[in-house]
Amino acid sequence: QVQLVESGGGLVQPGGSLRLSCAHSGFSSSQSRSSLGWFRQAPGKEREGVLCISSSEGITHYLDSAKGRFTISVDNVQNTVYLHMNNLKPEDTAVYYCAVAIFKRCASNEFDYWGQGTQVTVSS
Repeated sequence: QVQLVESGGGLVQPGGSLRLSCAHSGFSSSQSRSSLGWFRQAPGKEREGVLCISSSEGITHYLDSAKGRFTISVDNVQNTVYLHMNNLKPEDTAVYYCAVAIFKRCASNEFDYWGQGTQVTVSS
């Protein structure tokens, strides 16, 4: 059974940093040719992709406003994917979700399993 559990959200001041973690189980990110992605949904807005990573594509940027500020990394030993966020802005406030696309590329945008989300609030 595939499970994804996000953590690391919280309240941060503008210009601050956070690292979100997504611990996954039920598949091997290093062996399954899966893609791991981060998404977010702000109040009253649709969910949007942030970043994705796969062994075949490397890193895929979905969100132009995150370029140069956010990055994604994977620890295949700990079965965890991270979202590193720097220079956070109030408009980054959202619930952040991780997701996995099993045997699919980031470009497919077809994610099979989702975590429950973690709240990030950027405010002074």
